[in-house]
Amino acid sequence: MSWYATNLISAFLLPPLNLILAGTIGVALLKRRPRLGKLLMVTALTLLYLLSTPFFAEAMLQRLETRPPPDPFNNGIQAIVVLGSSTYFDAPEYGSHTVSRFALERIRYAAWLHRLTSKPILATGGSPPGTGSSEALQMKAVLEKEFNVPVRWTEEASVNTRENAYNSFAILKKDGIRRIALVTHAWHMPRAAKEFERAGFKVTPAATAYTTRYKTDVFAFVPSAGALQKSSFFFHEVIGLAWYWLTPPPEQPHTSHAS
Repeated sequence: MSWYATNLISAFLLPPLNLILAGTIGVALLKRRPRLGKLLMVTALTLLYLLSTPFFAEAMLQRLETRPPPDPFNNGIQAIVVLGSSTYFDAPEYGSHTVSRFALERIRYAAWLHRLTSKPILATGGSPPGTGSSEALQMKAVLEKEFNVPVRWTEEASVNTRENAYNSFAILKKDGIRRIALVTHAWHMPRAAKEFERAGFKVTPAATAYTTRYKTDVFAFVPSAGALQKSSFFFHEVIGLAWYWLTPPPEQPHTSHAS
């Protein structure tokens, strides 16, 4: 499925667009089927409130996250694989495309792990259509120029987590590498780890950016745009897990690039 098609379908399945559509259908049905119309409207508004509150949004994300065990990297890992996470397009302060804030969270942790373990890094992430700039090369540039951490391999052909896994395996198996520390967001780790293990890796989860809350007060129940985004992340991962469970993995990995 193309990058455009995947993102378009996701938009319709995830909040807030799915709730807006449900509410709109409810309004359209008010004259012909008032009970159903009112039910859809009330349901859409109720869900919009719940999914927009930090308390509920963060609780859902935390259900996806697994806390790391003590000293998880003293187990013979051979390399660190860090997954891309979108692009900051035409960044005016940098004069070009660069990593997004989510990708920056991941590469910061990858840099910390490299200094802790001295293991080489593979950056994986392809190019959104029309950009001509892969997430892998953006991460490599930031890691090397700003964190002074070398990147041994880049994988630039993938457009989703499954392709990240199989394309990365095609690169690393040439060097006999199967035991990796996998760096991604904590809420993305269940789906990512499953795909990398399917591809043939022995995965040590190296999750970062856990969902934490300093305290629970009245503001935890006040709707916010940030909380709605977290709810969207949760449903994106749940749908992604279901989709990968229903669809078979590729027989052959896509063509990849190493550097």
